[in-house]
Amino acid sequence: MSKKISLHFHGEFDKLLPPDQRNVDFNHELKETRSVKDLIESIGVPHTEIDIIIVNDESVNFEYLVKPNDRIQLYPTSRQTKAELINISPLIHCQPEPLTVPRFVLDVHLGKLAAYLRMLGFDSLYRNDYDDPTLATISANEQRTLLTCDRQLLMRKQVSHGYFVRARQPQQQLLEVLSRFYLFELKKPFTRCMHCNGITQAVSKQEIETQLLPATKKHYNKFFQCISCKKIYWEGSHYLKMQAEINKLKAGEI
Repeated sequence: MSKKISLHFHGEFDKLLPPDQRNVDFNHELKETRSVKDLIESIGVPHTEIDIIIVNDESVNFEYLVKPNDRIQLYPTSRQTKAELINISPLIHCQPEPLTVPRFVLDVHLGKLAAYLRMLGFDSLYRNDYDDPTLATISANEQRTLLTCDRQLLMRKQVSHGYFVRARQPQQQLLEVLSRFYLFELKKPFTRCMHCNGITQAVSKQEIETQLLPATKKHYNKFFQCISCKKIYWEGSHYLKMQAEINKLKAGEI
């Protein structure tokens, strides 16, 4: 016989929950004994999106076994503790500590976001042939945050650091990720290759001028080269366009 429990997801869970289940109490049938982690993922919310779980006014971890009539409050990952949780002690955080150095691996749908992150100097692995097991393994073994539009991928047990990207437009995705991981002050534009994620370094014109088109050779003197794939960069119109996008990010215009 099924039993009722009450759930309340606090904060922004758009794209993960239907509108009538966001920021409200709603009832749910408990058909079997299961951990709270299994329960929230059965509803469609990956464990990587939940940091604090309060059951009947007590803080619990993902292993808590849900019981009939439980009232469960769920809070998203955030560096700020909600005011209503201040008096709850001990307060258990279910998410691991943020990675010391922000590094990412991105799924097949986020190629343009990967290029933007590389443009800003963030170590971002991306290949369009990575399958889900490979992405989860890379995230776990290399301590990289997995960015994905696939909530099922984030539900894999291997994944400890992950984020479900809500936006669908690449520039908005970039702004979303920069905000979520507090990256605005960590940008180092044009220090990574947008093509392969390698490190770029200054290179003299004389070293690479045989590889340059005549117009490029004539109008530009400052060059950078990826130490991995040897792709050459210079501060041309493409550079200026990217710099304008960075300035818009700083001004909060995109």
